[in-house]
Amino acid sequence: MPDQTPILAASAVIRDVEKRILVIQRANPPDKVVLDVTGRSCRSRRNIGAGCYAGVYEETGLVIRIVRELGQLGVPDGKGGIYEIHDFLAESLSGEVVAGVDAAAIGWFRSNELSKLPLTPDLLQYLGQYGVYP
Repeated sequence: MPDQTPILAASAVIRDVEKRILVIQRANPPDKVVLDVTGRSCRSRRNIGAGCYAGVYEETGLVIRIVRELGQLGVPDGKGGIYEIHDFLAESLSGEVVAGVDAAAIGWFRSNELSKLPLTPDLLQYLGQYGVYP
């Protein structure tokens, strides 16, 4: 029987001054062909914010400031478990955008462009619920 303890994760919805959203293409399976916001797993609830900072830096090269937590959702991990993802709204403080760890490609996209991309399931729905899309 799979472990029922959720896998904690943090992700960042990073917008620039033009209201574009930063998305990455994963470099590794199972989500290698889709685009998503940046994120990573966390070891404990106490370090979810730190996990968000570290994940963004590793995947994008950006240093961010968390503006606020947008929400929390559960996503199946494909192995019978579930990710408990805490989504944060963030803004870039410094750094140059580069595809880093687990990122094959990276880019800024406007709302009207996002709907034409191969995104992770329900990403636009969650961004809409959070009020950051469209």
